[in-house]
Amino acid sequence: MPSLNPYLSFKNEARAAMEFYRSVFGGDLVVSTFSEFDGMVQDPAEADLVMHAQLSTPDGFVLMGADTPTGMEYTKPAGISVSVSGDDEAKLERFWNALGEGGSVTMPFDVPPWGGRFGMLTDRFGIDWMIAYSPAQG
Repeated sequence: MPSLNPYLSFKNEARAAMEFYRSVFGGDLVVSTFSEFDGMVQDPAEADLVMHAQLSTPDGFVLMGADTPTGMEYTKPAGISVSVSGDDEAKLERFWNALGEGGSVTMPFDVPPWGGRFGMLTDRFGIDWMIAYSPAQG
């Protein structure tokens, strides 16, 4: 079955960001550095940067990320948000609070006109998030 997974780009802070996301969402984090693969290190100072990281969470999320080496153009992610939604209000509020630590709130996690709760923020690593709570129907 195909899956769609966010892949986040960073400049020298992928390890810290992915460890932060593991603290928020839980799960298993696997990190590979550029030095682990022959021929991947162009600048020895970047040997320990993250070539690929993958976080697999108990909720079934898969979040991936990597550092952008100096030889490649880096543009801070813009025009896209990572969205987390569901019907467990307490869990979503924990995610919201944790992601917001050191970040900035664009729209508070509050009741929107369509019901439930919704908020938008930018985390401390510059990644935009949307959290949406929709009560279970039934």
